Amino acid sequence: MKSCFHTLTGIVLLAVALLAPVLPLPAHAAQSYDNCTGFIDALPATISTQGTWCLRHDLSTNIVSGHAITIATNNITIDCNDFKLGGLSAGTGTTAYGIVADNRLNLTVRHCNIRGFGYGLFAYGGGHVVEDNGFDGNTYRAVDVEGAGSTIRGNRVIDTGGSSSLTGFATGIRAIGGVDILDNTINGVAATPSGSGNATAYGVYTDSNGEGSVAGNRVRGLAASGTGTNYGIYNSSSGRMVVRDNDLQGNAVVGSIGVHCSDNQATARDNVIGGFATGVSNCLSSGNTVNAN
Repeated sequence: MKSCFHTLTGIVLLAVALLAPVLPLPAHAAQSYDNCTGFIDALPATISTQGTWCLRHDLSTNIVSGHAITIATNNITIDCNDFKLGGLSAGTGTTAYGIVADNRLNLTVRHCNIRGFGYGLFAYGGGHVVEDNGFDGNTYRAVDVEGAGSTIRGNRVIDTGGSSSLTGFATGIRAIGGVDILDNTINGVAATPSGSGNATAYGVYTDSNGEGSVAGNRVRGLAASGTGTNYGIYNSSSGRMVVRDNDLQGNAVVGSIGVHCSDNQATARDNVIGGFATGVSNCLSSGNTVNAN
């Protein structure tokens, strides 16, 4: 009898559990803003006080020139908390910038979704960190960083190009002078042809970056026009920089180059390169896997 009672009790409890309403899982806790010095709640904005400045909702602007956010001092962090900084409503003729730090030091930009500007981000000076952002639909150059000790890492750079006013070239990531470019995804770079019908697409473009590394990036979806060409990673005045462990996928365009170095002191090593007419140009080359098809 005792065994039967326990069995009956178990059946009743199981039935109650099956008939109970399914409650939704608790929502994720709201983003903490405890570390924020202040908030950016409207555009255009100028940040002139050091500290961490946060977004707490999506922001957009239709300016066709100028800057959505201007960094006017050193040692600033912009944390968008995964909210949007948008300029799409300005159209393809925009020459506006999403975030600008001109001749500043130690800017950090993280967790931003920057969309629809002529230039997504422009940071000159040094010591900058651009990490874990999404750059989507910027029409000429998505990321542009200059200055020793800077790092661009973990970003998603999607669908760059299409400007009706800045033609002939489009670039996913551009860096000058001792910048590490690490673990980014660049998917889709398509420049608008110039008046002569030509356009060149750069996944990653560096200049005077002999103290930097370009490593662990994924580049695909480059689209040149006319006599222009596709460059997965193009290094001007490359010096002794290192390009390694990148995955580069082209579409077999005539004249296209997976990795180009201007100086044969630079090293391209252990990259996987497919669909470029030339896999590696003028770099010291070791351990690369190249398939031109």
